[in-house]
Amino acid sequence: MRPSWLAPALLAVILALSSCGPPGAAETVGLQDAGNGSEQERGVPSTMTGAGISATPSPQADVRLPEDDAPHDALTEWWYYTGHLLTTDGVQYGFEFVVFQLIRGENPIGYLAHFAVTDPQRDRFHYAARSDQRPEVPPTLDIAVGEWTLAGEGGHDRISAAMNDYALDLSLIPEKPATLHHGGLISYGPAGDSYYYSRTRMAATGTMRVGDRWHQVAGQVWFDHQWGNFIVSPLGGWDWYSVQLDDGHDLMLSVLRGTDGQRSGAFGTLVKPNGRALELGPDVATVEATGSWVSPHTGVAYPSGWRIAVSSQPEDGIPTIELSLSPVLLDQELAFDEMAYWEGAVSINGVVAGEPVDGWGYVELTGYDAR
Repeated sequence: MRPSWLAPALLAVILALSSCGPPGAAETVGLQDAGNGSEQERGVPSTMTGAGISATPSPQADVRLPEDDAPHDALTEWWYYTGHLLTTDGVQYGFEFVVFQLIRGENPIGYLAHFAVTDPQRDRFHYAARSDQRPEVPPTLDIAVGEWTLAGEGGHDRISAAMNDYALDLSLIPEKPATLHHGGLISYGPAGDSYYYSRTRMAATGTMRVGDRWHQVAGQVWFDHQWGNFIVSPLGGWDWYSVQLDDGHDLMLSVLRGTDGQRSGAFGTLVKPNGRALELGPDVATVEATGSWVSPHTGVAYPSGWRIAVSSQPEDGIPTIELSLSPVLLDQELAFDEMAYWEGAVSINGVVAGEPVDGWGYVELTGYDAR
């Protein structure tokens, strides 16, 4: 989903660029019960480690928008949406929708998409995946991965995805300017460099299917876009947090871990209600897990529940922030055969500059699956 910054999705590496099917042919395999009221699509391609692929310096100097909303000729890229939706009768859902693009040598261009829905009313978390390939990079942001679609420009986006029991068809518009993290370019060291920007607050309207019934929905979405000549294998894992508060503040934090499991960095950006983005140094913000949860599906242990603290930096316009994040559901693990990660909706309460606030967010936890 980000720093050296690390984003929420280097999980795209599970997409192998196989030549076993014709370009454009979607791999569709029957959904199987994942054991937690969720469903996952089997047949997700095997892991691509990056062997034989070298990370190289990124040639472009600046992020250019809206041009850079479109796909790039880069090793790794993704478009990542997480959000919270309300039906007209007040029922709330969380969702994740992401499309990954991988370019590896002379192989067809590979695409992988993940779609997940958090349904706290029914205590259910459902997820699925789709994969596809193309002979060349699309000239605009207009991508289909199987029957799932993503299109847009300048933050005026349309996303559509469906699986058993749940489907979404959303139109999105930005409520704040795009935020360039660390000036728009972040380094993963030996893994390479990545361009990275977010639209931290987008208004969503559209329809959602729950079971056989369609509902009108509206809500709030966080969007991340990263691309560059970087690979995943040198990286250990990361914990990524997105926060949208009812006073208008948005916050992104990422805690990066090396292959030895030890913390190797913590970075972030605070976005003010007026859209001004303030970079947070590694000593300005802290994250502390308040509990843990062990998956009954994979046996993987994840932190669960968090406290975030941002120390006041008056000269930079950064207020004191103290927040508690609680998972909407404990079980929001996407347990694919090749790997598992936890990404889920959280409710938030705390204080900003001494004033009480509430909010919603998403947390992504990767690198905990040692199977």
